[in-house]
Amino acid sequence: MGIYTGNPNLVSDLVQPGQVHRDVYISDEIYRLEMKHLFANTWVFVGHDSQTPGKGDYITTQVADQPVIMVRHSDNEIKVLYNRCPHKGTKIAIDRSGNTGKFFRCPYHAWSFKTDGCLLAIPLKKGYAETDFGDTAAAKGMKAVGAVHNYRGFVFARLAPEGIAFDDYFGEALSSLDNMVDRAPEGRLEVAGPPLRYMHQCNWKMLVENQTDACHPMVAHESSAGTAIKLFEESDWKEGEPKPMAMEIIAPFMSPYEFYEGMGQRTWSNGHGHSGVSSSIHKDYAEEDAYGSAMIDAYGKERAAEILGENRHNTVYFPNIMMKGPIQQLRNFIPLGPDKTLVESWIYRLVGAPDYLLKRTAMYNRIINAPTSIVGHDDLEMYERAQEGLHTDGNEWVNLYRNAEEGESFDAEWTGIGTSERQMRNQFDAWKRFMLVSMTEAAT
Repeated sequence: MGIYTGNPNLVSDLVQPGQVHRDVYISDEIYRLEMKHLFANTWVFVGHDSQTPGKGDYITTQVADQPVIMVRHSDNEIKVLYNRCPHKGTKIAIDRSGNTGKFFRCPYHAWSFKTDGCLLAIPLKKGYAETDFGDTAAAKGMKAVGAVHNYRGFVFARLAPEGIAFDDYFGEALSSLDNMVDRAPEGRLEVAGPPLRYMHQCNWKMLVENQTDACHPMVAHESSAGTAIKLFEESDWKEGEPKPMAMEIIAPFMSPYEFYEGMGQRTWSNGHGHSGVSSSIHKDYAEEDAYGSAMIDAYGKERAAEILGENRHNTVYFPNIMMKGPIQQLRNFIPLGPDKTLVESWIYRLVGAPDYLLKRTAMYNRIINAPTSIVGHDDLEMYERAQEGLHTDGNEWVNLYRNAEEGESFDAEWTGIGTSERQMRNQFDAWKRFMLVSMTEAAT
């Protein structure tokens, strides 16, 4: 047992007003405690219901360090089960997706389970007739996670059987997700193929913090976006001509501090927040008339203008996803260790919208978030440098003081300048609170 396990007071000391201790990023023990206490008691993204359209369709993924199966049951509801046979512990499914039919079958001893996890059949069941097998966990079948909520197609799970309710956890933060879905003339999204998967040798929280860090783009991305702009300006493009879609995507990364400061930031309780209140790098994308007409037909002129006028930059849903409403993207930061994070970048099709919107979304994903991306490697190098640098003994603290206010509270919605580090402090306020509540309950 390490120094933090069973000591919530020591964990509490890691998060102070305006700074956090390096152990929140580099400690193996803190990582294990996060999996047990933070991720188990918050609502974590699992998948989109369009990935499992038919009965028996399933995907496999992780919620924190727990392998799970998301499956559409015979009643058409989405279930999330631990990916483990209750007999010997064998993983039931190893493919990323598939259709299991009416039941799952363990490949080891052929135990079978309904798609809600209930035990269906055991070979030679008579061997258990004179035993207390019926009182064991195995007799109950594959265990389901504590709670599941499908919100407008997006499936979230809470591992703990008891805890904060979905609506209480997200509250008004769901407005960002609503806006992304409302951008579809038919009011629904469909996942557009598999995600881009990209391994990062750094702590998962570095990626989450970066999503609302508005002071790095013009610095870290000068070598990529800055170079692209320079080459474009040297091309034969003439002012007034339509810009290529790729340049519409990459050029705004080099916007000055004043732009990012002015676009604003909003935070909500429980660690959620977004950059881009009044503007964002997505605001000036060219739109075709066909899309505007489809939105007006679906919502009316006033409501369509309201939906499309909301151009939030990055919305963080704590603990570990980011979504971009204007380009229908979700990034899932899956922690695999204190210094290892798998990033999945998903894109979605706006049902009823012109195909060029999906083309732009896919292009954005390739340019910014792919393992072969232009921009993403700038960030990755910074994360890995930080992960290495935090092991040095010159300073044990990470500074988050930008625009900090004495005695600031994170209980209510807040809006302010876009370059503030408030959202990072907001995330650590939630981190500390959920960690301490769970650790204290475990200790008693």
